[in-house]
Amino acid sequence: MAKKSGSTMFKCSSCGYTQPRWLGRCPECGEWNSLEEIIIDKFASGGKNGNNGVEIIKPVNLLSVTAKEGVRISTGIQEFDRVLGGGAVKASAVLLGGEPGIGKSTLLLQTIAGFKSNIENNRNVLYVSGEESAEQIKERAERIGTDCNGIKLLCSSRLEDSLDAMELLKPALIIIDSIQTIYSAEAGIIPGTVNQLKYCANEFISWVKERDTVLIMTAHVTKDGNIAGPKALEHMVDTVISFERNNDDIRFLHALKNRFGSVDEIGIFNMTEKGLRCVKDPTSLFITKRNGPQPAGVASTTVFEGTRVFMVEIQALTIPAKASISRVYSEKIDSGRVARVAAVLEKRCGICFSDQDIYVNVAGGIKISESSIDAALAMALYSARTDLAINAETCIFGEVSLAGEVRPVTKAKQRIKAANSLGFTNVICPKEENCEGIQVKDIKTMIKTVFAK
Repeated sequence: MAKKSGSTMFKCSSCGYTQPRWLGRCPECGEWNSLEEIIIDKFASGGKNGNNGVEIIKPVNLLSVTAKEGVRISTGIQEFDRVLGGGAVKASAVLLGGEPGIGKSTLLLQTIAGFKSNIENNRNVLYVSGEESAEQIKERAERIGTDCNGIKLLCSSRLEDSLDAMELLKPALIIIDSIQTIYSAEAGIIPGTVNQLKYCANEFISWVKERDTVLIMTAHVTKDGNIAGPKALEHMVDTVISFERNNDDIRFLHALKNRFGSVDEIGIFNMTEKGLRCVKDPTSLFITKRNGPQPAGVASTTVFEGTRVFMVEIQALTIPAKASISRVYSEKIDSGRVARVAAVLEKRCGICFSDQDIYVNVAGGIKISESSIDAALAMALYSARTDLAINAETCIFGEVSLAGEVRPVTKAKQRIKAANSLGFTNVICPKEENCEGIQVKDIKTMIKTVFAK
């Protein structure tokens, strides 16, 4: 007679044999003290002798737990390693999101090439493709020069096919391209539904958590740039990485969530015919080089992304509002921040923005959210509103308070050094000790200093 769900049995940890009572020795394999109590679960997969069961998990003393530092494996791509926090951690799951055609599959094929040289025992890499054919993947691998030796390719959307291949190969790296195309009959037959995503992702993640395997899943994004599907998918993985681009061939890689590292780092790539190439020195990548004078509405500033400093150019434009309703158009800088800085200028400096439409852009297409850009944004807005150009050799940074004060920011010395190395001789910054720039205390003083002539 079958036991009810919720009752207990005893299972051998060596061979999997189950029986209703505890014994000192397993009748099947002969091991001593190997029988462990399990709970019967009608939803668990059938075990030996037709008994379904899962091990009873008991609480442990936190003091007795030994913390282990995650072992990292280099992907062979410096910028990818930087975003991951130094490399991919064993027994971890990574979710990579990006719009169609941005280069996710190219990045993963290049990752395989670097990953293979850093894994021990010549373990295989499993590439599961639910979107492209084997011929398409082989053509891309040959174009970017990927060594195909040791790469096992599975072109199937069935979850069960992937799990069988994983059990057979025991790979060191598993790539699922993409998770939205994988389905299981247990959760229905339509891929991409909420139940399918959560069920299939949970099966993959549970498998790699028990082994020294790295899992990378690609995901589609919505028209707003967010990863499609439920937020639960992002909560299930260890690292969520967004792959973005500007209008040119520049690609940006940054972490939205990272259990094993910082989310402040950014990876920058240049897309070429031979694949993605790391941009090793991006300091001046986002600065526009001009032969003539600098136009009004342009201000240069410094931003920190993780451990690196970049020079960026903020561009502003103001025009009379249509129908007396002013709007702020800004994609790369939060529109709320633009409105706040404009309100501070209007209140503290007496220059009107309430009847103007404001357009703000960042050259190079990089999104910035650091508070140190407030001062440069304020000067760009003032320059656009008054049609007075800022000196091309001037760099501005600092946080602007609602009271019109220019507040200090972190790593001022590194910012000044980076600006000077690129030819910015006039660095205007907040008042701070041991700072070599031109120091100002409030927004009015900064305007007088920037537009002295």
